[in-house]
Amino acid sequence: MSVLSDDLPLDPLLAEDVRDARRVAYCYIEDAFTEGQQDGLDSDALAHAALFAAMRTLVETYGEEATAVFAEALPEKLRTGTFTTGTRH
Repeated sequence: MSVLSDDLPLDPLLAEDVRDARRVAYCYIEDAFTEGQQDGLDSDALAHAALFAAMRTLVETYGEEATAVFAEALPEKLRTGTFTTGTRH
């Protein structure tokens, strides 16, 4: 079974490629959110759809158990501000 992790590979050159790919992918997602909002979709609906699509893709790629282990780390990441870009609530 594959282990799902957001840790970067040990090879520093590969790590940069992974970081770059994630940055580019994030820009695509941000663009899709902006386009959806311009078309009148609620940002909450977009976020839920994006999470569902992401989890479905992770399950297809790594399987249910590895994805569940990955998801178990999310509460702590949320609480420590990993996903916070502005004022913390």
